[in-house]
Amino acid sequence: MSHLICTLRKSTFVLVALGAALPGLVQAQPLPSDVVATPAPPPALSLAPASAPAPASTSPGVPAGAIAVVNGVAIPQSALDSAVSTAVSRGNDVDTPQLRAALKQQLIIREVVRQQAARAHYDQRPEVLQASDAQKVDVEIQSWLQDNVHVQEPTERQIRARYNSVNAELGKYEYKPQFIVLADRAVAMNVIAQVKAGKPFDALARQFSIVPSKENGGEMPWVSFKTPVVEGKTRGVPVEVARALAKLPVGGVVQQPLQSGQAWVVVRLEDKRAMSVPSFDTVKDEIRRQMIAESMDAGAAKLVKSLVQSATIVQ
Repeated sequence: MSHLICTLRKSTFVLVALGAALPGLVQAQPLPSDVVATPAPPPALSLAPASAPAPASTSPGVPAGAIAVVNGVAIPQSALDSAVSTAVSRGNDVDTPQLRAALKQQLIIREVVRQQAARAHYDQRPEVLQASDAQKVDVEIQSWLQDNVHVQEPTERQIRARYNSVNAELGKYEYKPQFIVLADRAVAMNVIAQVKAGKPFDALARQFSIVPSKENGGEMPWVSFKTPVVEGKTRGVPVEVARALAKLPVGGVVQQPLQSGQAWVVVRLEDKRAMSVPSFDTVKDEIRRQMIAESMDAGAAKLVKSLVQSATIVQ
């Protein structure tokens, strides 16, 4: 039952609206020719502390100490430095020019939406005034988006179609994985050696993993997929990882790290059980909420894109 619910994407519609699902959004409107609006994929991560790169060059229209100007309002360099510091402190990013470029674009998009909300006096809303200083802008933006993105309730037929679609992709078993995600294969091999020597997997995850799941020992949600494993049919799990999970005994750890994109993954199968599909009536309300959230994501992305395209942005 838990997996059917977990496979329904949780809403992050403010984050999506502010750029996470809108790659290259700022590129849609005229920008100085020396600006690269869509950052290149980041290079392989390093576990070593990274020194902060020099600030990227800006156009003559951007004042000193700023990274961009949105409709006449400057975004300070300190805002980007703070965003980078927060991303790095979470353990799944390092300070690179590519990270800074991506966060810069998100700050530009955030400022565009903030201005729109302020024009409608959302900065004076009770929930905004009551928020902490660090949260005021985010609450203001969220309130404005929630009031200006309108979606239709999914029909019972649409909800059942989603239920059937998800069920069709579930396998015979559910797997409970633990991951340690690393930037370097040699470090991953060292982690596997320490597991073989008897060091607890969760302790190694907390020590070495570079993704947020490190905080709970690398533990991941239950996942189910059909076997034999087929590319694109693994419910979002990297195909190499899915194949490993399907073969591992409970408590087993891979003998070699698995490459997934630019990362290396050490996988342990914490538990395994027969897949039990809940009834439609049990999960239909949750499915309805998730479908509404997805529609909100899409609507917010469309609205924000139109705002960015009509804004005057210099960077």
